[in-house]
Amino acid sequence: MCRNKRKMTMDGWTYKLRVKTRGMVLKFQHREDSTIIISSISTNLGQHNVRNSTIPAQKHSFCVLKPLSPGDAEEERLLLETIAWPETPSLKNGFFLEHTSHPIHSSFTILPGKGGAEWHLGDQLEVMINMYDFKGNPKTTGGDFLIARLHNFSLGAGVAGQVVDHLNGSYTAVFPLLWMGGAEVEVKLVHSSEAITVLRRLNQEQPDRISFQSMFRSGSISETTTCNICMRSTKRQLCNFTDLQAGEPWFCYKPKKLSCDTRISHSNKDFILKINPKEDKLFQSGINLKVSIKASGSASVNVLPKKKGQPEEKSTFEASGYYYQGLWQALDGTTIRQFHTSGTMNQCLEDKTVHLYGDSTIRQWFEYLTSVKHDLKEFDLHSLKQAGPFMALDFANNILLTFRCHGPPIRFHSVPIRELRYIANELDGLSGGKNTVVVIGIWSHFSTFTTEVYIHRLQSIRRAVLRLLQRAPATRVILRTANLKALTLTDSLTKSDWYSFQQYRVLRAIFKGLNVHLIDAWEMTLAHHLPHNLHPQPPIIKNMIDVLLSFICPRKGG
Repeated sequence: MCRNKRKMTMDGWTYKLRVKTRGMVLKFQHREDSTIIISSISTNLGQHNVRNSTIPAQKHSFCVLKPLSPGDAEEERLLLETIAWPETPSLKNGFFLEHTSHPIHSSFTILPGKGGAEWHLGDQLEVMINMYDFKGNPKTTGGDFLIARLHNFSLGAGVAGQVVDHLNGSYTAVFPLLWMGGAEVEVKLVHSSEAITVLRRLNQEQPDRISFQSMFRSGSISETTTCNICMRSTKRQLCNFTDLQAGEPWFCYKPKKLSCDTRISHSNKDFILKINPKEDKLFQSGINLKVSIKASGSASVNVLPKKKGQPEEKSTFEASGYYYQGLWQALDGTTIRQFHTSGTMNQCLEDKTVHLYGDSTIRQWFEYLTSVKHDLKEFDLHSLKQAGPFMALDFANNILLTFRCHGPPIRFHSVPIRELRYIANELDGLSGGKNTVVVIGIWSHFSTFTTEVYIHRLQSIRRAVLRLLQRAPATRVILRTANLKALTLTDSLTKSDWYSFQQYRVLRAIFKGLNVHLIDAWEMTLAHHLPHNLHPQPPIIKNMIDVLLSFICPRKGG
């Protein structure tokens, strides 16, 4: 047995991967269990107004979540019911890979439309997907994670599809027909139902598989201890850094020589988890991890113009939007304007303050805006490259743009404690008004925790958004959802698209009906032809920024 080191990236930053192997890199040692360790060398965070106290040893549960009001607890229950995934196979007694879902043996078939072999603009296209195992036997249960899109590369067109699980090994993908001409179906198996069993178990049993640490210092003495929301019982006492204002829990093991109030920095630490024998085989790139499923018959249709007097077909799936000629078109009535120049951006953002809060996918928007809008000059706050905070100013047009990362958990490196801020607290510090824009994107760093942790954070942010809109109703509040990303074995075990899909659904539900706008990054990455990436490529970001600015400056009368 040897220990191999290999560089890879997580959240856009470099990590060293150390995997116990036997014969090849990333092949787990087949014994009672297998272990991966990723030691980080870079990552970021935010928080303030904390309870700084010590908890006696053995007096805390594994995951300590803040108490919920009866209303929030009922909402949590309903949300969990709404996003509940179908039952997946139990792997307690092991499994045979040949009995698991295999995209190569699976297939999809375009179902006849209402007009027989003809499809018209405004119709709904349905596709039947049948899953088979490695031996070519039909699957008889559901729970696979499939994604689907309809596209035409030459037209720069694409739309996400909705996949319905019939719980018997068959699925239906549904698409609205939104452009004339060719439309090709693409279906991918992201994870088999057996892989979902592993992902679900990891979040329940190993939410601390990505760990964090803090440095404590007093004079010449310094110590580093492990921190997290979920802390396993040991003989060591805990420092309680729960935020008094937001109520968000956070704990660190108490240093041996120093007091809790000597904490000076936060950082991500290690990725350590245990999976059962052969479970790594459920996450093989090019075999059963985000692999396309072929069509049985034609994979495309030709969409004709609307028939005269053709009734509007009530769709069972309402997409957020679609691409046409490479540009995102919203389907909720919003006119998406094109902001190609600094001049058009200036007209929109003049006299406005735009606050960006969240993770690195929101920081990417700050970086994009400062790179394309040349009048927007970044002010050097001597901040860390990942965590910020960042500030840019266009003095002539009175435009202020800021970015601040969200509070823990966040996988950034060596963030000063003074810069650890929770979004809810930051919103409570804003006056708001017609010239204030708030943009929030928070999801990726919560992927290793149970969904309840993410729900609690969003409920806290929603309360702060409601308080802000109460005192300043003209404030524009815009939220960015999770998006799809490239997946490897390690990515799947820490930030799988399946985790992100749960977060996507939760965020949409929690903010539904509020006076806020939503940028559907999930559908915008799924519908596009470019490869999935945690940080989407510039053409997708350009479209996202156009949607953002269209919400800030809606076209009059449209």
